[in-house]
Amino acid sequence: MFIAMNRFRIGLGHEGDFEALWRNRESYLDDVPGFKEFHLLKGPTTEEHTLYASHSIWESRSHFEAWTQSEAFRKAHAQAKAPEGTYLGHPEFEGFEVVM
Repeated sequence: MFIAMNRFRIGLGHEGDFEALWRNRESYLDDVPGFKEFHLLKGPTTEEHTLYASHSIWESRSHFEAWTQSEAFRKAHAQAKAPEGTYLGHPEFEGFEVVM
């Protein structure tokens, strides 16, 4: 298995916009080969931002990488527009091979 995570720093006061964006968009993941599970995680809040992480589980790294090159990926990410000030920088990707 492979776990793909993106960390997002979301500007204070934009948490609701960010969560609504994820709740209301079509992910197209259910029909993607190798996709298992998705969660959006809310982390701690600092003086500048609230930390979020997207967490998806895949049968393998190759399934995840194939998805990133797919039309489903392009369609889902075309819906990721948010009000100015929502994102404080680019998401930080982390990929993990499941050992146990």
